[in-house]
Amino acid sequence: MEVIDLIIFIVYMLVMLGVGVYFMKNNKGQDDYYVGGRSMGPWHIGLSVVATDVGGGFSIGLGGLGFAMGLSGSWMLFTGLIGAWLAAVFLIPAVKSNPAFSKFYTFPQIFEYLFDRRVAFVAGIICFVGYIGFTSSQLLAGAKLASGTFEGLSLNTALMIMGAIAVIYTVMGGLKAVIYTDTIQWIILLAGFIFIGLPISYYHVGGWEAIQQTLPAEYFSLSNIRWQDLANWGITILPIWFVGMTLYQRIFASRDVKTARKAWFIAGLFEWPIMAFMGVALGLLAKVAFEQGMIVGDQASLDPEMGLPILLRHVLPAGIMGLMMSAYFSAVLSTADSCLMAASGNLTTDLLGKWLRNKSEDAGIRVSQISTLVIGAVALVIALQMTNVLELMLYSYAFMVSGLLIPILAGLFWKKKNPSAALASMLVGGGVTAGLAIAKVPLPLELDANLFGLLASLAVFLLVDRLKITF
Repeated sequence: MEVIDLIIFIVYMLVMLGVGVYFMKNNKGQDDYYVGGRSMGPWHIGLSVVATDVGGGFSIGLGGLGFAMGLSGSWMLFTGLIGAWLAAVFLIPAVKSNPAFSKFYTFPQIFEYLFDRRVAFVAGIICFVGYIGFTSSQLLAGAKLASGTFEGLSLNTALMIMGAIAVIYTVMGGLKAVIYTDTIQWIILLAGFIFIGLPISYYHVGGWEAIQQTLPAEYFSLSNIRWQDLANWGITILPIWFVGMTLYQRIFASRDVKTARKAWFIAGLFEWPIMAFMGVALGLLAKVAFEQGMIVGDQASLDPEMGLPILLRHVLPAGIMGLMMSAYFSAVLSTADSCLMAASGNLTTDLLGKWLRNKSEDAGIRVSQISTLVIGAVALVIALQMTNVLELMLYSYAFMVSGLLIPILAGLFWKKKNPSAALASMLVGGGVTAGLAIAKVPLPLELDANLFGLLASLAVFLLVDRLKITF
């Protein structure tokens, strides 16, 4: 990378840190720090939602799917569109219009209202663990991008740099800083894709005729996918819109029901088709470059998720490279910061809430900032042990979905407010999914462990509720 690229990249990172400093000075209390003062508009919320959900992990992951299977990889984010719109129609009115939730900061607080404190505590642990894993996946995505782009930069060194930047400005600024920087970061990412990454890569691989001649026809088909892949993406990704702590924080941060619903409709459209096809298209172009010999390496050993950053390193001229790298790092930071805020909110509100209740607003913010810092450090350590971004993300998603989906649906829509049933279904659902994933047990029809965790969660909830078991 040329000096001009490095300067552009450093300036961008300094601007992000500056936003954190600004909001650190202007945050008045935990309402500002965790839910943005509950006064955010639909476009800021909507762009923040899609930036958080897609972000760097899916950006790098989509590139890997485009490299491996072509345009059919875009179906992964179609589940995001469906999930966002279902949440807009059903979940947001149930949450935002309920006056009992008007002072909440976190998703597990809803469990305490619907069930009891024990259920909320377990939900807090599940969210906390899941979002640490998700934060790790985003840091890993940024590190892969950096190490693939900057020659001589190791993956672990890149992880340390990404972790430091993401954690510092999130610690300082809270959710307002996160949402406003998400808006900036998402605009930068889209502009980078549309005006830099796609046209320059398309030109360098030789245009449409060269692309067609290089890749087999299935790369351009939307049916080059197994039904198991569609089912597993749907099982894992779609329900996250009903259990994602980052999403509940943004519902709480919205002005009203209408604002939140509009934001979710905006987010769905940006996920699919806009982001989905741009992401896999860049991965497809990286595959073309690999087949043409522009990317050197062995097909069997090359990580598909590294194809895109290596392509960009080869084709982007000085100056433009710095802009594109800033765009991709924007995506990484926009998700990492949100996940850090979610995990921090779980720790300070749901797990340490009783201890913090008598603290002043200033003391509460200081504890929140320290918690965010510690969680970021833990997430960084986890990322150092992992190699696959998409796998780590989906594991984190699955653990939260299988533990939390059935109880929240039962409490909000079915009016089944049985604390024992909720608690049992959380423990069994999350436990089954985690156990199957860790043990790598071969599952029927190659379906995701999350399906079996959800089925176990539902069965246990119904059994405990029907038999009126209490504990």
